[in-house]
Amino acid sequence: MYESKDQPILSRLLFFRRMCMHGLVVLALIGFSILLGISGLLYFEQDVSLHDAVFDAAMILGGISPINMPETPGGKLFFASYGLYTNLVFAATLGLILSPVAHRLLHKFHYDEADDETP
Repeated sequence: MYESKDQPILSRLLFFRRMCMHGLVVLALIGFSILLGISGLLYFEQDVSLHDAVFDAAMILGGISPINMPETPGGKLFFASYGLYTNLVFAATLGLILSPVAHRLLHKFHYDEADDETP
């Protein structure tokens, strides 16, 4: 996916395109996570409206506690597992956003040990 150290660094346009593609993947992951939270809240909790499920799923995904606390055992287990899942999503999205930047920096400032040898 990325260029090797022997290939030239990407142009700014191609780098911007790569960043946009990573951003789209992040948006898809966040959208899937919100839908997963909404469907879980609607399935495990009784008497939860759609707008409350959307709000609670977004709050949990954002790292804030839910507004409506679960009342059923299934809802409590879902909230616990969904909270752990959202921590993994946060780490994955951070990695997806920062990996092209880190790769570009490492590629630009590449240092070979062979260059340091003096005859």
